[in-house]
Amino acid sequence: MPTNAPLAAIDLGTGTITTVVGETNEMGALQILGVGVAPSAGIERAQVTHVAQATGAIAESIEHAERSSGRRILSASVAISGPHLESINNSGVVAIPDLSMPIGDTDMMRVIDAGQAVALDGNRVILHALPRYYMVDGQDRVADPRGMHGQRLDVELHIVTSARGAMQNAVQCVSGAGVDVDLIAAQPIVSASYLVRPDEAQQGVIVVDIGAGSTDIAVYQDGAISFTASLPVGGALITHDLMVGLHAPLEVAEEAKLRYGHAIPDRVPHEPAELRGFGQERRREISKTLIAEIVNARLTEIVRMVLGTVRAANLPSAIAGGVVLCGGGAKLPGAAELFAEGAGLPARIAQPGQIYGLTEQVADASAATAVGLLLWMLDNPAPQTARARPPAPGLGSLMRGFRTLGRAFMPS
Repeated sequence: MPTNAPLAAIDLGTGTITTVVGETNEMGALQILGVGVAPSAGIERAQVTHVAQATGAIAESIEHAERSSGRRILSASVAISGPHLESINNSGVVAIPDLSMPIGDTDMMRVIDAGQAVALDGNRVILHALPRYYMVDGQDRVADPRGMHGQRLDVELHIVTSARGAMQNAVQCVSGAGVDVDLIAAQPIVSASYLVRPDEAQQGVIVVDIGAGSTDIAVYQDGAISFTASLPVGGALITHDLMVGLHAPLEVAEEAKLRYGHAIPDRVPHEPAELRGFGQERRREISKTLIAEIVNARLTEIVRMVLGTVRAANLPSAIAGGVVLCGGGAKLPGAAELFAEGAGLPARIAQPGQIYGLTEQVADASAATAVGLLLWMLDNPAPQTARARPPAPGLGSLMRGFRTLGRAFMPS
């Protein structure tokens, strides 16, 4: 049966802020009720740089989602990214006190807590502690030990951490828009969990999310995630390169990227592209090949940075399934072929899974994070994900309370 209260997810992107509202339908599948997209502001390289501007952009995205869905959004989960994200793998072990009793949820919680005992800088906080696999009395690769008997339980965890300040800034902006924050998740984690098929996870796959301000990486091997990272490069740098190379304003460079951008110059016809002029020029002609060459140079650099980061983590031998691309940068023609050539592996553009409702609004690879976060919330009622702390009392908190109260009494 559908849930009484819909779920909301907010993706704080550098290019756009995306809010998606959904619930489960009678078949237990995700039903998209509404989508709100607003131009991002106050966020650079996936991190908040101007609280007031970011808060305004988030509020606009939430308002669009409320109008689209006909539902009020009083709380939401938030996906964050940025080079401040780091990941490690760590193990934990506990003894089972009563050998006559099977392993239960309490034992699994204890061993996960033990695995989270890692030395962290005071400025860092754990976002995710994801069990990769368990061991019972030395029996390796146990997916779910509940119901089994043993005297020792081990777990291998994938732990993702965030800079505390970056997380708090995101919470402050969303709270300032009048919405409570339920939990904070890392964009590469929720995107990958949505896009990777079970057979790919078992074989080994690299998920690359090319956003405007960052490129997120998630690596699966042996059926579980093993590496997470975020690089401070993305589609906005391609636009900047076009702006410099074409001697064009930012909006014209963005238009050139969207209309004529291609990752492989050899596939572009040698003909001019007509763009808006600069200054007194009404229109000007630019070679399509030149546009493609500029796009290719920056995207090739992103490919090398992604592969270099994966190689530095000593993971290439475990990667056999290929590369899955998502994010706005993945929509550039030829992007998958460029990654396939650079990695020497198959590459594909991510396709949405089994969802219903307003699917046309979340059908492309750029909406993977917001939809993935909704699915994450449905599949993990009590996930190993950072819960947001309420803002400290004060005038700002009081004003947020008034805004939230006002939204609660707004007509649907």
